[in-house]
Amino acid sequence: MRFYTQQHRFYCGIDLHARTLALHLLDANGRTLLAKSIPAEPATLLDALAPYRDGLVVACECMFAWYWLADLCGEQEIPFVLGHALYLKAIHGAKAKNDAIDAAKLARLLRGGAFPQAYVYPKGMRETRDLLRRRTFFVRQRGQLLAHLVNTNSQYNLPPLSQKLCYAANRDRINLTARFRDPSVQKSVAANLALVDAYDEQIRDLELYLTRTAKVDDPQAYQRLLSIPGVGKVLALIFLYEIHDVGRFPDVGQFLSYARLVRCAHESAGKVKGSGGHKIGNAHLKWACGEAACLLLRESEAAKKWLARKERKSGKARALGALAARLGRAVYHVLRKQEAFDLKRFIGS
Repeated sequence: MRFYTQQHRFYCGIDLHARTLALHLLDANGRTLLAKSIPAEPATLLDALAPYRDGLVVACECMFAWYWLADLCGEQEIPFVLGHALYLKAIHGAKAKNDAIDAAKLARLLRGGAFPQAYVYPKGMRETRDLLRRRTFFVRQRGQLLAHLVNTNSQYNLPPLSQKLCYAANRDRINLTARFRDPSVQKSVAANLALVDAYDEQIRDLELYLTRTAKVDDPQAYQRLLSIPGVGKVLALIFLYEIHDVGRFPDVGQFLSYARLVRCAHESAGKVKGSGGHKIGNAHLKWACGEAACLLLRESEAAKKWLARKERKSGKARALGALAARLGRAVYHVLRKQEAFDLKRFIGS
């Protein structure tokens, strides 16, 4: 956890919503100078902050509407701090809770050096990152539809499908709808197939757009990621855009924690009370490392042998998790040390 500890003349906490925001502004001595609710409009906000612009810092909790506020502060050269939503439990524990109270708590945490920071992803790359995430969402929705088709086939105890439904040619060849007698089941299967075809078209279009237009600040880093077996053009872009700046992770342990690839122990008085923080970190990076690990197993016999040895000791689930964490470690070193991926070193380490 990182805290914002810089000193300023004025500290402004903002409880941000889609249409309104609550302001609470403190001076360096902790006195309240401004406390009001205003519409979430750039001009109105700048007018309210105008008397305190010299030495001002602005902070808000990380929620879906923070983009415009961060961009506005950047344009106006006002320091902006984004609060980590899962670490800001201090604003939710009071007996009474409303927007004004939350804004005051944010301002006091900011002034006291106890404000937990989230990463402010820069404008210009944020939009492509969100498009990559949207593509991932479509892929998952498509996977759910395909799984439902297979489950429906099993539900009626029909013979197993001879070919994978993820390929459009196989879906046309199997004629899945004709397997079922009931018209309602046929309609359900046809609707799923139509949606899968539509997702296929959208995913292809997005991947073509991304691989042609996505901005890559370091082409060599992109090529080094492509040297990892199983990492293609889209997956390499996901790694680049989700990590953005590998230098913000001083060591590989912090990167693995951010990517949700390690468990964080809860300990008290020398006793381990389990682990926590499963939802803290980047879920998209965790998915990318897991996906890359599965694709690596398709291409590398050495990786399959390593996984088999690990499975005998820990079981399949833990072995796959260990492989994903090892691959995440490799991605970090590929970017940090600016070296191409070495499979022999990866397996033998």
